[in-house]
Amino acid sequence: MVNAKRYISANFSKSFLLTFLPFFLIISLVYLVRISALTAKIKLSLAELLTLYSYSIPDIVFYTLPLSFIAALTNVLIRMSSDNELIALYALGLKANKVLKSLFTVSLLFSALLLTISLFAMPMTKQLYKSFKQEKRGEAKLNIVPGKLGQKFGDYYIYIKEKKDETFYDLVIYNRTDKNKEQFFASKKGQLKEQNGQTSLLLSDGYGYTYSKDTLQQAQYSTLEAFDTSRKKNYHFENTVAYWKKAAHDKKIMHQLLFYIFVSLIPLLSVYLVAAFSMINPRYQRNHSFLIIFFTTLFLYILASSLKKWGNVSLLFFAIFLVLGGGILLFHKRVARYF
Repeated sequence: MVNAKRYISANFSKSFLLTFLPFFLIISLVYLVRISALTAKIKLSLAELLTLYSYSIPDIVFYTLPLSFIAALTNVLIRMSSDNELIALYALGLKANKVLKSLFTVSLLFSALLLTISLFAMPMTKQLYKSFKQEKRGEAKLNIVPGKLGQKFGDYYIYIKEKKDETFYDLVIYNRTDKNKEQFFASKKGQLKEQNGQTSLLLSDGYGYTYSKDTLQQAQYSTLEAFDTSRKKNYHFENTVAYWKKAAHDKKIMHQLLFYIFVSLIPLLSVYLVAAFSMINPRYQRNHSFLIIFFTTLFLYILASSLKKWGNVSLLFFAIFLVLGGGILLFHKRVARYF
């Protein structure tokens, strides 16, 4: 009995790793591409990119692990059925329910891990991610791209023709102070400066216009310093308890909490549902592992998405009962009454 459990657990572990690692790498690439897109707005070093990626790891694991669990569980049960290993276990007196016990224990550990990640790690890493981006934007270390329109420095729109090292050449700056007053500056060159946490743009050899409905003013200058006057807000961190307490009056957070809880329970809820279609007799039933993985995952994530949009606590319990109860019923009807 103990050896059979160890054998099943070992097979599941190998199948899970072979499934989880490719999914993890693929989704990691998606997150890295999304993070690297930030370099179009702010300067980020390789170390800072990796820091932002590290904040995304809980999200990647959270979305990868349930799908990997379903795929691994399906594959290991289908393979053991096709190789007649399950038939041999049944012949030795091991019931189908007993075969699932070791996998049910593993699913409980997976769900506990997902609950820890979603309810504790993810709220903190999301806040760290937002705080990091806000801090970098506050430093105004902008990656101003030559020839690109619509770039901002504080309240100013800026366009540059050329950039060499840290010096900009042929700059144009536009600022609309209110509905009836606008400013326009042009300069041959300029540089970003930072002193005492205040960022400015030092312009050299240029001219400027300030015009309103009734007046037009022109000025020439040898140097002009434009300061970033946008307010820099310190990010307010919340502990996980305070964050989830807001679910009592914030529907968006409530729906997010329901989604996290249901997705975290997918390994636990899917064991009987997957086993009902994966523990087969290879002489009379065909291998449909891909269809089992696809439709099980689709069904569970449709329920999760519905909870995220319209859910409440009652619907969460109904969804859990539907999946777990339906899975047990199907398992007993398709597998347990025969084996």
